[in-house]
Amino acid sequence: LKMADSELLQQGDFVIAIGNPFGLENTVTTGVVSALGRSGLGIEGYENFIQTDASINPGNSGGALVNLRGELVGINTAIIAPNGGNVGIGLAIPMNMARNSSDQLLEHGEVRRGQLGVIIQDMTSSLAEAFDLDAQQKGVLITQVQEDSAADLAGLEAGDIIVMVNKKLINTASQLRNVVGSVRIGEALKLELLREGKSRKMTVVVGERSNLLSRANKIHPRLNGAELKNAENGKGVIVAELASGSNASASGLRVGDRIVSVNRVAVSNLKQLTKVAERSSGKMLVRIVRGNTALFIVLS
Repeated sequence: LKMADSELLQQGDFVIAIGNPFGLENTVTTGVVSALGRSGLGIEGYENFIQTDASINPGNSGGALVNLRGELVGINTAIIAPNGGNVGIGLAIPMNMARNSSDQLLEHGEVRRGQLGVIIQDMTSSLAEAFDLDAQQKGVLITQVQEDSAADLAGLEAGDIIVMVNKKLINTASQLRNVVGSVRIGEALKLELLREGKSRKMTVVVGERSNLLSRANKIHPRLNGAELKNAENGKGVIVAELASGSNASASGLRVGDRIVSVNRVAVSNLKQLTKVAERSSGKMLVRIVRGNTALFIVLS
């Protein structure tokens, strides 16, 4: 199949899903692109899904999502099905994202995702007003810049609001993560940001993830691959980033999880987590809050 540029997809475009649902080979279903850039679903570390109402069921994963020209626009991946059946919400990885990953696997044997080295959050109307901006101001607010990171070296500061990357508008934190994660390490990104209400342009050279994850790795080997930050409400430690294939990821941690106890000892911040982890020589029993659910995970 010819690979399409998935950036050209638009909401409402007709698409065709091909796969083997429930073992029924060469099944074809049709639908439209319901939405683009779906994220925050807790399915993968990096999420930028195409949402479609073309029927996708167990067995469709890995199958083709094509446009009416027969070009491959995405890889069928998952469904949202509260009761286990298809309800018209199918998700596919965009072809550009899949192609970027496959190219890196062929070149390096692994997917190397870069980072700026910042902790970020979405702008809200109340935050915008607090920064003396229009209440409708969009962008991503930098809450912390990690020392010696790509962002630090470029001169980014806490309080900066990123509004554009490579002339593309940035509205959400997940969108920024996906843009940066799709860029090869060492490549430059041109940022447009607001600092104290004034527009600025800056260039940042994307850094390696491994250099930015050392803080969590030093806490305990069981947390290898996780970037952690204190919860804003002071009730736990948030998993801010996860390296694909890392020990923390393989053990079941997900981006957005809130760690509230380690080995049955409550932890409210990174300092407490580090203190408890230092006393652990074997497996770690971690209690997390994921959405509205609490569960235990063993880090081995």
